[in-house]
Amino acid sequence: MAQKKSELVQGTLDLLILKVLAHGPLHGYGIAQRILVTSKEALHVQQGSLYPALHRLERKGLLKPEWRETGNGPMAKVYSLTAAGRKQLKEELAQWQRYAGAVALVLEA
Repeated sequence: MAQKKSELVQGTLDLLILKVLAHGPLHGYGIAQRILVTSKEALHVQQGSLYPALHRLERKGLLKPEWRETGNGPMAKVYSLTAAGRKQLKEELAQWQRYAGAVALVLEA
């Protein structure tokens, strides 16, 4: 049976982007692919959600964009975490773990 792709819970896309970029700089398509592959194809990020999120994180100073050669085509905008982005990731991971733990408690009751 084919696995159904899940919609992202409100507010998790920013966390996923920050986590993916903690492993190194990537362009938008690479971020979406990393999320898809890492989630075993359960999470599919649409361009209409991804790019506004990237721009929002950039405006907040959490991401630093840089135009780079791709080697096989046009230049690509590559994003990396700033120091503020690394700090935000740490805070959001802790918050997510508390939230997931609380949900698990209710589901197990």
